[in-house]
Amino acid sequence: AMSRGESQGGLPPDRCVEKEDAILKDAERLIHTYHDASRHSMGRIVLAPCSPFSVTPELMRDAAALARQHPGVNLHSHLAEELFEDKYCHEIYGMRPVEFAESVGWLGDEVWFAHSIFMMSGEIDRFAETGTGVAHCPSANMRCGQGIAKIREMLDKGVKVGLGVDGSASNDMSNMFMEARFALMLQRVAPHHYLSEKPGGRGGFGGTPTALSAREALEMATRGGAALLGRGDIGHLAPGMSADFIAVRRDQLGLSGTERDPLAALVLCGPFRVDYSYINGREIIGKGAFRSFDVEEALADHRAVMNRIYNQ
Repeated sequence: AMSRGESQGGLPPDRCVEKEDAILKDAERLIHTYHDASRHSMGRIVLAPCSPFSVTPELMRDAAALARQHPGVNLHSHLAEELFEDKYCHEIYGMRPVEFAESVGWLGDEVWFAHSIFMMSGEIDRFAETGTGVAHCPSANMRCGQGIAKIREMLDKGVKVGLGVDGSASNDMSNMFMEARFALMLQRVAPHHYLSEKPGGRGGFGGTPTALSAREALEMATRGGAALLGRGDIGHLAPGMSADFIAVRRDQLGLSGTERDPLAALVLCGPFRVDYSYINGREIIGKGAFRSFDVEEALADHRAVMNRIYNQ
């Protein structure tokens, strides 16, 4: 949700924002109509004011209060995504983005933020202490030139970290295999020590080839995502868990010679198209094709919507 337009000192155009009482009223309607907190539920509601520069502190506080009245309703927003945001929070609120989030009740086990790039070590400590999570979106962060999140430090300190694709405006593939690969690569190339000159010189910088493993990247995509959502019934396979799994053919050219470490191959040799996908025990993709989804019809609808938007 966005409620603070340009005329009120926010970033979104005024035509894109809504009134806050309408946002909260509709959020409550959605919770009562669709939210199901039971185990293996396929319908849960998350309240998601967009960012510190898109809504008011009052909406953040009210959304947090509403979510905490209903078990299983979590909170999500974007935070510390851009340098502009840090400057904005200092000028408008007199504090850094993480400080602002805490001031409006937005740190806690039921909260996770997308991006969280520009965070100091003490702020990462605070996330760990409060159980606040991070959705790492490496493709979007690279595409938009935003920066590299301190994922290694977060994991070492016990912060919950999952993988996300952000949105189609900043990620053109939305492929989780690619996100896992880029997460690994970015942490390995993140500046660790500078060679011969200080930052800004021409000596370059050195990364850390062991900064993130393939297994850790896949864990963020599976167990990490489940932890962000507060779900104890998804994220890994075991008796009593939801049957969510995929299968990829190993006899394809790109996986030749990977028999000794197929797990690393999934991260390093892709991205792949899956051959089978099951969600909560239901086959969604079989033999590489959707089982109950008309792709051609969806593409035609998408093209029609795209043309309508461009012609406005």
